[in-house]
Amino acid sequence: MTTPAHLDVVAFDAPDIGKLASFYAALTGWQTVSEDSDWIVVRAAGGQQVAFQLAPDHVAPQWPGQQHPQQLHLDLLVDGYQDAAERAVTLGASRLAEGQTWVTLADPAGHPFDICQRDGVGPVMDLFGVTIDAPDATALAGFYAALLGMDVSYSGSEGALITGGGQSVMFQQVAGYNAPRWPDPRYPQQGHLDIAVEDLDAGEAWALELGAARLPGGGETFRVFADPAGHPFCLTA
Repeated sequence: MTTPAHLDVVAFDAPDIGKLASFYAALTGWQTVSEDSDWIVVRAAGGQQVAFQLAPDHVAPQWPGQQHPQQLHLDLLVDGYQDAAERAVTLGASRLAEGQTWVTLADPAGHPFDICQRDGVGPVMDLFGVTIDAPDATALAGFYAALLGMDVSYSGSEGALITGGGQSVMFQQVAGYNAPRWPDPRYPQQGHLDIAVEDLDAGEAWALELGAARLPGGGETFRVFADPAGHPFCLTA
């Protein structure tokens, strides 16, 4: 049994969501489409949505390492990634590492993100996707592919990729993985996915069948779960 579902929002926790939303809007050129006191949404050029959720007790990740893990991060695309990384620093980011075609930085809330080279993209950045840490990237990719009706496009020793509906979600293999234990603030989620379904009861049944676990919280229009790696996510209707 399956139920129609799609990835609606990737949300990141922060103690100052106005500051974090302004940072990403200025860096990427994305538009703010919704703003409340505890929730701000920006929309990427390709239509993907990224939200910032108020978390007054937020404990920032400390990358790399698993004592205070990142749990998930964004991969941004632009032509001229080094110049973009320098601009990110002037806006409040911290440079963490770099590879042949990307730079890893921390945003003002401490969340790592990658700026990657993509010829011909800009000045507005593209969002390639969100990358989720996992102890078994292939297994977690299979879970989300089934939940979202997407395809596993790649699976290897370092991670996996699912694609569909104009979106990509990656899963990064992490040694010594330290799972979030939401709502325990000592083991923060750092972020979560909002997944839209037509029917919450059918969506819950399908998520549980695939290996999710129901978590405390929720309301008339959303329910909270943990995926098989412990990452919280919400089903919304």
